[in-house]
Amino acid sequence: MEFQNFIDERILVSHDALGKKQMKIKVLEVSDESPPSQWKFGDRVKINKILITIKHLETQEVEEGELDIETVENELIEKRHYTSTNRWVPTKDIKNGYVINSRHTMLISDAAALDLIVF
Repeated sequence: MEFQNFIDERILVSHDALGKKQMKIKVLEVSDESPPSQWKFGDRVKINKILITIKHLETQEVEEGELDIETVENELIEKRHYTSTNRWVPTKDIKNGYVINSRHTMLISDAAALDLIVF
């Protein structure tokens, strides 16, 4: 493997507030919709489905689940009349199919609001 292709695992993993869980998000499906204002925001993709892997550090138990962000977003709009998910992610923030940790909260915010994910 060349050095320029090396991805540090630490930028792909986020931790909960107590340091008891780790989370990784893999992109499963992106929309073919073209991004608005490419000149202003750069190259971005709209993510539809993700695979979330949560590891409990105390027990080493691993949970994995697929999340359709588009469906969750529509459900939240219907139930609570708002949504906080921004599914547009810069292409530079996706490394080897995984979303970097600084974008995790942005992608799972609606699912957390509906108590589908507890992290």
